Amino acid sequence: MTAPSTSSGTNPRLSMNQATIRTASLDDALRLVRAGGYESIGLWREPVQEVGLAEAARRFGDSGLRLSTLCRGGFFTMPEGRERRAAMDDNRRAIEETATLAAAGAPGSRAVFVLVAGGIPEGTTDLVGARTRTADAIAELAPEARSAGVTLAIEPLHPMYASDRAVVSTLKQALDLAEPFDPAVVGVAVDTFHVWWDPEVLPQIERAGASGRIATYQVCDWKTPLPADVLLGRHQPGDGIIDIAALTRAVEAAGYTGDIEVEIFNQEIWDAPWPEVVARTAEAFDAAVGPHLAASVTA
Repeated sequence: MTAPSTSSGTNPRLSMNQATIRTASLDDALRLVRAGGYESIGLWREPVQEVGLAEAARRFGDSGLRLSTLCRGGFFTMPEGRERRAAMDDNRRAIEETATLAAAGAPGSRAVFVLVAGGIPEGTTDLVGARTRTADAIAELAPEARSAGVTLAIEPLHPMYASDRAVVSTLKQALDLAEPFDPAVVGVAVDTFHVWWDPEVLPQIERAGASGRIATYQVCDWKTPLPADVLLGRHQPGDGIIDIAALTRAVEAAGYTGDIEVEIFNQEIWDAPWPEVVARTAEAFDAAVGPHLAASVTA
């Protein structure tokens, strides 16, 4: 059964991750997403910080939109020292930002803070140590997240990013990191771009659902050849080779009923007029994701 759409035709579970309209300011993003009939947005920290947290929360509250996530933090794989302490302090600030924005958002807003672990420290080959320090960082941040009512969402990234962006490469690794903690405090982000290739992804999604750890579901597509900058290789849902239908059905069966973000890094999409991107994203979501949604619950 397809989830119902709003009067504008936009699926009520669709959330625009702000990265998809990356060059838009906070005000422009809120205006465009609301005008496009969306009910939810995933914000990024940099546009929030440009106007200040209190002002961003006020503007966000006035928008009438829900918060689906705040992106992003993490990047704490370096050895103990000044740089690591600075990274941990920045993540603490981000926890506060997430809680403040979620409280300002429309009913159904989710205080979910997305964590990307970080890569192998420069000048080393210490993959094992980087992963150990990731676990240590999450353990350090978890009590503060609990106190703030924020869920830390560990996002595994495709293995091609292991060296410079995320030493957590599979959903299993992310779940293993999350398992020592309350699911309300530490969960996982399931992003189709990063998990589609994994032969264990479906049973791991089932595992995540059984423990209530799917904090957010993000969708976009993969198409080859990848660009020279592989970070920018994401496409609209349905424009590539990912079996988005199977992944969406698995996430639904696992009990996830929240907003679903379209998060795209693609220079051509960034260069396109914002209203066109907003409309095209809704169309792509309706075609590739909407038919596989059984509910529109956002609590």
